[in-house]
Amino acid sequence: MRAAVHHQYGPPEVVYIADVPEPSPRADEVLVRVRATTVNRTDCGFREGTPRFVRLFSGIGRPKLPTLGTEFAGDVVAVGSDVTRFAVGDRVMGCNANRFGAHAEFIRVKETSPIATMQPEATYGDAASVIDGFILAASELRAAKVGAATNLLVYGATGSIGTAAVMYAKHLGAHVTAVGNTKNLELLKSLGADEVLDHTATDFATLGRQWDVVFDAVGKRSFRNSRRALTPKGTYASTELGYLYQNPLLGLATKVLPGRTAMMPIPHYTKADVELVRDLMAAGEYRPVIDRTYPLDDIVEAHRYVDTGEKTGNVVIAVAAAE
Repeated sequence: MRAAVHHQYGPPEVVYIADVPEPSPRADEVLVRVRATTVNRTDCGFREGTPRFVRLFSGIGRPKLPTLGTEFAGDVVAVGSDVTRFAVGDRVMGCNANRFGAHAEFIRVKETSPIATMQPEATYGDAASVIDGFILAASELRAAKVGAATNLLVYGATGSIGTAAVMYAKHLGAHVTAVGNTKNLELLKSLGADEVLDHTATDFATLGRQWDVVFDAVGKRSFRNSRRALTPKGTYASTELGYLYQNPLLGLATKVLPGRTAMMPIPHYTKADVELVRDLMAAGEYRPVIDRTYPLDDIVEAHRYVDTGEKTGNVVIAVAAAE
């Protein structure tokens, strides 16, 4: 089968298309023909091997898992002997966050992993693009106890995680202020944001306003420079480790001190969340936000684009056409 692989850490050019053995499902696994996948910040980070400590998991000198890609949508083409939840022909969507492998024509995953059948009306590209950002955003919002009475600000609201946070927070009933770039303010309104701020014109922390939760979805703010925008018992949540890996330490310190808190919760990838985002999409409460779609042969260009940090929502890779 064809797959995008990398055998060294580095820039997008270390990725190339190669012929690799097609996997066979084990007893508790399904084999999926991948129709669509994505390139996201996680893929780019593991491609570069940054931050350096990720190499403890991905390989010290060279990548142990040469084929990247976490999100996927496609068709089940084979099932293991113990599989009961899926059958050959099922259209499925899922996330293989721990093992990657979706940047290929086939991927094998456990039936108990974060994978679910697709809604009939969903396209493969749409289904592949909604999972990772949603799970990361949902993990943060749940940890911060965002709900109907929450006044929430999402910084970096135009990326994969940010757009997901806006939509899921509105589903939870929060009042959402979305901070993004000039060109995407109308998009943020269409996603349900109650207020939008242009980060190129306004620094939310200087407005004299306060929010219950400030969620930094891109890791470009800090607890220190967001603190005055928090209510006295407000929460700063981030998807990133922060300068000198401070966010986990701040999370521990502020948890035992009165007043404002910081957190960087560990995301949990579950089948239930894949089913939830699928059902929200079917109900019209959540929609895919896709910036660009590239064929598998142009995956290096996709990596280059994601590396710019300027993508809106998600970048999809069309792996194979539906038959």
